[in-house]
Amino acid sequence: MLERALRLWRIIPVVGLVLIMMWTLFPIYWVFNMSIQTPIDVISYPPKFVFDPTAENYSVVLFGKSWLGKYETVETDFPRYYLNSIIVCSGAVVLSMLVGIPAAYSLARYKFRGKENFAFTLLSFRFAPSLIVILPLFVIFRRLGLYGTYHGMILAYQLITLPFSVWLMRGFFEDIPIELEHAARIDGYSWWGIFRKIDLPLVAPGIAATAVLSFIFAWNEFLLGYILSSDATRPVTPSLMGFISYEQVLWGQMAAAAIITLLPSVVLAIFIQRYLVRGLTFGAVKG
Repeated sequence: MLERALRLWRIIPVVGLVLIMMWTLFPIYWVFNMSIQTPIDVISYPPKFVFDPTAENYSVVLFGKSWLGKYETVETDFPRYYLNSIIVCSGAVVLSMLVGIPAAYSLARYKFRGKENFAFTLLSFRFAPSLIVILPLFVIFRRLGLYGTYHGMILAYQLITLPFSVWLMRGFFEDIPIELEHAARIDGYSWWGIFRKIDLPLVAPGIAATAVLSFIFAWNEFLLGYILSSDATRPVTPSLMGFISYEQVLWGQMAAAAIITLLPSVVLAIFIQRYLVRGLTFGAVKG
């Protein structure tokens, strides 16, 4: 009887995990189903789970035309928007890491007046909704000539990536024993040499994790990209609105575009999963 109860208690967490995974993955499965359905199958009621799949929606999204020549579409340059997102998000991550890593090290190692207030103020930019700053930011960008430019978008995305990078990297630097730096100082290393040859290699997994998560957050941003970009620099996320015309909503093509938009986050997470796990657990267990 006791053994049966123990088996039951072991099964319950597994069942709960499976249910959570199904709850999480079902929307992705549903969107993927829509992306390989014909327009008739997409709007059919009751919904179809068994149908003849088609790649026409992906053809329209990627090449702007249907293989069969019978699909309705709207004018949208999705590949260019995709490239815009890669340029803007990569630039935003590089800039935030170049600025954020030294700032995080300073907050972790040095004591100065107002340090915690400064750190909390920086973090508050990440907590604040984009709607609070979008209108004044739009006016400022228009006056400075930054509206609709790549460098303007990269600067605007610092509201997303920089606070996150500083706070996450600060924790990684704080987990490095200060005694290592003191010992290296005794051996003749300068503070710059200690930072470059000791601290940076130790927090390399944290840098990888921070960069990937920052890229994902920037990639998923909608409002800043929608308001502050022109058609030439529009990122991929707000470009999904282009599949909504005044006559109809092209659900299949929008779903195909959404699946393609999801790919960079998945690919990055898979390829650097080892560094991502090491970075997020860095310093979790201390001897």
